[in-house]
Amino acid sequence: MSARTGFLEVKDVRKAYGAIKAVDGVSFAVGPGEIVGVIGPNGSGKTTLFNSILGQIKPTSGGVEFCGEDITGMSPLALARRGIGRTFQTLQVFVKLSVRDNLIVAAQEFKGTLAGRLLAKPDAGLGEHADRTIEMFRLKQVAHLPAGSLSYGQQKLIDIAMAFMAAPRLVLLDEPCAGVNPSLVEQLRELLVELNGTQGGSFVVIEHNMDFIMGLCPHVICMVEGKVLAEGPPATVQSNRQVLEAYLGN
Repeated sequence: MSARTGFLEVKDVRKAYGAIKAVDGVSFAVGPGEIVGVIGPNGSGKTTLFNSILGQIKPTSGGVEFCGEDITGMSPLALARRGIGRTFQTLQVFVKLSVRDNLIVAAQEFKGTLAGRLLAKPDAGLGEHADRTIEMFRLKQVAHLPAGSLSYGQQKLIDIAMAFMAAPRLVLLDEPCAGVNPSLVEQLRELLVELNGTQGGSFVVIEHNMDFIMGLCPHVICMVEGKVLAEGPPATVQSNRQVLEAYLGN
């Protein structure tokens, strides 16, 4: 583990399925307001690592701390209420709902009680917050349309916007560029830089698009076969001989 410290601390996390070590002793830290990229060939354990951090699966050993609290094995809902959000490789949008309603539903999941929701306004009191998020994500022109009527790239933006409706301090994004056209990829990069600058949010991003990662993340971690092979500034990782061999070998 590097000497870097932060409000997210991943400590020697391991996840095994029988003899298969999907994640094999991964440690790293993410500081407040930091953007960290995670790269690696297919099957290197990146998504399993995310799922181990975020409560989808329980690590075999090791631990995760957030703001000094042990959050190992906590449910995704408990983590969301502590300020940790995520996106998935596959879209999580409600295709028949409007863009605006998707955002409201996403926020409802993490805020308030059942009684409070029953007594709330029709938009659950979240309409203004949804409108601000729509503006931020440049979705105003399509806010009234069913999410399923939009392009895959636009649905990706909705998916990410939904994660931000809980006002997270840390967001883990799993392949946000997959299937997105180049113009939207650049829009997404600019948006994350803007969110980082204006809100001080921290991000951990898994991505195969090297241009996106190297242009977004001041710190990059490369995983291979469940382990951290290299980490550091983008130029350092990109020029690492072992990293190059890992990618060329695939």
